[in-house]
Amino acid sequence: MSSQPTEPGTGPPARPAAPPPAPPCAPGERPRHVLVLGGTAEARGLAAALVAHPAGIRVTTSLAGRTTRPDAVAGRTRTGGFGGADGLADWLRAHHVDALVDATHPFAETITAHAARAAAATGVPAVVLRRPGWRPVPGDRWHDAPSLAGAAEALPGLGDRVFLTTGRLGLAAFAHLTDHHFLVRSVEPPNPPLPPDTEVLLARGPFTLTGERALLRTHRVDVLVTKDSGGEATAAKLTAARELGLPVVVVRRPPLPPGVAAVADVPAVLHRLGVDQA
Repeated sequence: MSSQPTEPGTGPPARPAAPPPAPPCAPGERPRHVLVLGGTAEARGLAAALVAHPAGIRVTTSLAGRTTRPDAVAGRTRTGGFGGADGLADWLRAHHVDALVDATHPFAETITAHAARAAAATGVPAVVLRRPGWRPVPGDRWHDAPSLAGAAEALPGLGDRVFLTTGRLGLAAFAHLTDHHFLVRSVEPPNPPLPPDTEVLLARGPFTLTGERALLRTHRVDVLVTKDSGGEATAAKLTAARELGLPVVVVRRPPLPPGVAAVADVPAVLHRLGVDQA
């Protein structure tokens, strides 16, 4: 997320004076306004739990706006970027936020870095909610990749018919592969450039094991590429690939910013916020 562009030579516009930061909750005090950086099932679950809390917690969930028909979220929502870490810090101050939860996708590296910087700048307590990553089990044929580009480098020799489930962004990393057939699954149409031999399947999880088995067989898939998103909604493809003996290229998650740790589920976030006892 970046600031709006300015005319050449004018420099960035002057930033209006920010209101003083809202003081963080005192020890043992429940938060009054929680900003959830959302877009995941965990973010929706957290918003629902906070809205239902008898303490009357105000919840705002921020959505990036990349999906045209996002799932319903409890509480208030806002859509779009903040203008970087400084813009997010200004928003926290202006809206008197006293707790920030980063519940974005595990691969939303930029917003996670911005959230960490904004929380440090404002003194707003923050917590990162990340569902645990997937782990291989006996029978899996996993090949780790550090990035989408690394996954593309790993494909030659693993298979010719690729089931690509890394989302609609970043597919340019595979666009140079002309000897592979790609079945790309995403919620919305992917952004070009795409590999020349690409078939797009628009679908939203959760996906069943029966359905994933049938898909792999019908499309004669011989290698799967996925991000280590974690969670149950899209994990069935890994089981289906294992049953069929298919290799799986797994793009590993980017590291969290220095000094930032994550909790694994909604109850852990509620505990950190001091609202686990309704």
